[in-house]
Amino acid sequence: MGMIGGGKDAFIGAIHRIAANADGLIELVCGALSINKDIAVDSGRSLFLPDDRIYTTYEEMLQNESELPAEKRMDFVTIVTPNFAHYA
Repeated sequence: MGMIGGGKDAFIGAIHRIAANADGLIELVCGALSINKDIAVDSGRSLFLPDDRIYTTYEEMLQNESELPAEKRMDFVTIVTPNFAHYA
């Protein structure tokens, strides 16, 4: 799973991660966790994401993940930004 939003500065991110992991079948493998670069990186590291899978924009995440081999890339994305930011 990739996550857009939901970093340390977010209210709902932890709840979504707990729910996604409830059955033990879903793993957070990458994220663009905040629009603030420092918070995005700090959040990703606190979640034990590898540095090369911590992104500072969702565009960067989608581009880079699409270039990975199928068995390595995220399977899906969860968007946990504030409601007003769920679409462009």
